[in-house]
Amino acid sequence: MTYFISVANQKGGVAKTTTVVSLGAALAQRGSNVLVVDLDAQANLTMALGLDPTSMHKSIANVLLSLDPMTSLRRHSGVPNLDVLPSNAEMNMAERFLPIRKDYEFILRNAVNGMLPYDYVLFDCPPSLGAVTLNALHASQMLVIPTQAEYFSISSLRNMLGFIRRVRSQGNPNLIYRILLTMYDSRNRIHRNLREQLESTFNEGLFENIIGVDTKLRESSLAGLPITDYHPKSRAALQYQALAQEVTQHVHQYVAQFV
Repeated sequence: MTYFISVANQKGGVAKTTTVVSLGAALAQRGSNVLVVDLDAQANLTMALGLDPTSMHKSIANVLLSLDPMTSLRRHSGVPNLDVLPSNAEMNMAERFLPIRKDYEFILRNAVNGMLPYDYVLFDCPPSLGAVTLNALHASQMLVIPTQAEYFSISSLRNMLGFIRRVRSQGNPNLIYRILLTMYDSRNRIHRNLREQLESTFNEGLFENIIGVDTKLRESSLAGLPITDYHPKSRAALQYQALAQEVTQHVHQYVAQFV
């Protein structure tokens, strides 16, 4: 059984792509077969895994717009058990033309349904609440919302929660969400205060594990490697490994409902 996770936030710069790469690699290290899907026209996920989006003749855009099979477009990332479905600039066309198609919200869900031999598929969504992100959430069982301990990042959660309600009402009623606190600095009083507010407001909707500030994450992106491969003993690598364990525990509980 494949478990689908979207990683999304309307606000950019919250470590969304970093989380997809790092969590995906950490799950792969645990022995799971993982596919990460780059749904952003900026193709940061594609580049973070050492691929050049300008050299891609086909991408995830061909799945959404031309209904090409996903299995024909996936690439090996160079990391064991981790594949990537790349993006390129053609994804700008997806946001424009998807809404004119009938039942466009379910194109991605139909494309991935029963076709992928993976334990996990992670969608890296663009920093907007448009047609592409809507497709990803309809195809997912879980939404991960990376959020900085900053006022504007946390205030954008209101829009995200409204978007979740829309998806649930339109055909994915069991979609759950988990907020992931990123770029956290425990020495910063504001960060500590905002973390306490999130904990009191969202309770179990917040991951227990948090991701702290770590310059090694930026270096790993430049190297085209996940942090778990670039610097496996770094603080960020250990934190993403702990997050992968937390996600795995949740998924085991989810799968047990169907046994």
